[in-house]
Amino acid sequence: MLFGIYNRQAPELDAVRAELGAPPVRRIERAMIRAPLMLYMTAEPFEYPRSDWPPSVRMVGPGIWDPPAKLPAWLEEVKRPLVLVTCSTEFQNDGKLVRIALEALAREGVEVVVTTAGVDPSSFTPSPSARIERFVPHRPVLERAACVVCHGGMGITQKALASGVPVCVVPFGRDQFDVARRVVVADAGTRLPASRLRPDRLQAAVQEAMSKKAGAERIAAAFAAAGGPKAAADALEGLLRSQDSVSSRGSGSRHARNRSG
Repeated sequence: MLFGIYNRQAPELDAVRAELGAPPVRRIERAMIRAPLMLYMTAEPFEYPRSDWPPSVRMVGPGIWDPPAKLPAWLEEVKRPLVLVTCSTEFQNDGKLVRIALEALAREGVEVVVTTAGVDPSSFTPSPSARIERFVPHRPVLERAACVVCHGGMGITQKALASGVPVCVVPFGRDQFDVARRVVVADAGTRLPASRLRPDRLQAAVQEAMSKKAGAERIAAAFAAAGGPKAAADALEGLLRSQDSVSSRGSGSRHARNRSG
């Protein structure tokens, strides 16, 4: 985890904790160690093997919920391999990725679906084999996808891998560089720095990513085994039960001392 980035938010977190009468943490990793339970929404092998974490850290796999949405009619007509290209929902001027992807994949024999999110979709001209939308429900698209080309946001990256779809990551900033490295280390896709983004390079990176299907499926199996929302709920209930048990024993001991006094 990129504590250096998250620690910038520690003063804001401590201000909230102060209002609630909780002691400051000052550094986010201290909060992780101090908390009786930390639900971490990923799993190995996408997360690196860790030997120094306390047992309170539970990896439960990613949150991959999609809002209810009608299946786009045009998606049923897609017969060729599909490549999903996505921009960040938080604007970071990554429209360059869409423009280069449309050029790189125009003659690859694939259908391209682009979701622009934080970028205006009208600023792009689709090729005959591409469809451009601001938002499309990702789950049905991923069921048909051979590869996802994205900026490396943890959300879309883990959602793709949870569906067993390899990823070509073009990181632009924030934690995206680390996410891209995890994809490569797990052999579930490829990484192409935004500074080196060019049609021929992206074309090669996508072709290589498509060969990493086995790695993506390995991560999908690990995510499913982590348990997801049920595992998270079970861990929370287990913590509450243990705290209630400790509280009950403490109360019983006080009553016994009061009677003996």
